[in-house]
Amino acid sequence: MTIAEPAPGPRLVDLFEHGLDAPICLTWELTYACNLACAHCLSSSGRRDPRELTTDEAKAVIDELEAMQVFYVNIGGGEPTVRSDFWELLDYATAHNVGVKFSTNGVRITPEAARRLAANDYVDVQISLDGATADVNDAIRGPGSYDTAVRAMRNLADAGMKNFKLSVVCTRHNIPQMDEFKALADEHGAQLRLTRLRPSGRGADVWDELHPTPAQQRELYDWLVAHGEDVLTGDSFFHLSAYGQSLPGLNLCGAGRVVCLIDPVGDVYACPFAIHEEFLAGNVRQPGGFADVWRESELFQGLREPQNGGACTSCAFYDTCKGGCMAAKFFTGLPLDGPDPECVQGHGEKLLAQRPDDRAGIPRPSADHSRRTAARGTGPRRTGPVPVTLTRRPGLDRPPVSDCAEDPLAGLRLN
Repeated sequence: MTIAEPAPGPRLVDLFEHGLDAPICLTWELTYACNLACAHCLSSSGRRDPRELTTDEAKAVIDELEAMQVFYVNIGGGEPTVRSDFWELLDYATAHNVGVKFSTNGVRITPEAARRLAANDYVDVQISLDGATADVNDAIRGPGSYDTAVRAMRNLADAGMKNFKLSVVCTRHNIPQMDEFKALADEHGAQLRLTRLRPSGRGADVWDELHPTPAQQRELYDWLVAHGEDVLTGDSFFHLSAYGQSLPGLNLCGAGRVVCLIDPVGDVYACPFAIHEEFLAGNVRQPGGFADVWRESELFQGLREPQNGGACTSCAFYDTCKGGCMAAKFFTGLPLDGPDPECVQGHGEKLLAQRPDDRAGIPRPSADHSRRTAARGTGPRRTGPVPVTLTRRPGLDRPPVSDCAEDPLAGLRLN
């Protein structure tokens, strides 16, 4: 007698394409306030938006996440630690079964703060650093930011915190430093996390100059294949899978399906890298809150329908790269059903070359919270970082003096 083998079930990635009842990866930007002015900031952070969610409103969102059984939330900004209620919200989330992973430039990770973080098993910390040396990092993130980040890592390591993350946005200037980044992470007992540079926020101004060259894309792919088990990528590089071997992760654009973004004023976007009204699904302040936006918004329902791959469906590698990153295409002016701008087969490069020199008609991010007087779009695009020098003064670790103050830089002096 022959016993028939059971039919294979659906692949996990196929289930995710149709969306889930709750996001797997929820990014929540607590504030646009930031003490730095990184050239590639995806949210154009700098100034605090006075409309940002209050402490009680933020706690209500956490209550929703607990009810939806969201396992953890990625908190960012801006610099989330400059919010006066940051520690209160962190403790509230972990006490309500919502783990917290937050990204920081390290400015407030003092020895005392590091000990507090190390004592909480439901918190993970990502220290942002975009150069394994000060000259490479500080050209992007501002003078002194390398020393600030390394000091924060040292404080976390001294406090006994294990496997916190060293988070790197890959640019053409730091691709040659991958081994150095790995060594720096290992030295501090951290895990290296690499993410892709997107043309989002201020990154739209500098993407052409900073994104890795085609040769560097291949170099990065080979490095990830060799080190993939020890390095996190946040599923950033699924477009590179078209080189042949799939990288660890879903290899899927999860926008509106398994990921989304809540911004500081409660707006919910399909993707952390697509802050534009085209991808705005609703607001947590509306009736039904976040759960209703996630489950009922017309935008998210549409993203969970089978997508048209357009011209990419005829490519032999479509099943591995799925056409690439939606946000990268949108903010470089390429069609959403076309190739990724960094398509490893070179199809994106051909379309990029056809763009007008003045980039007319290419979408711009919806809001700019940068600390500069010229309105976005009224002057020439900036192609370099804003120089920032951090100096310590008494009271550095005190919270902002007023929740109503738009200036977020309590305890910091910019020279």
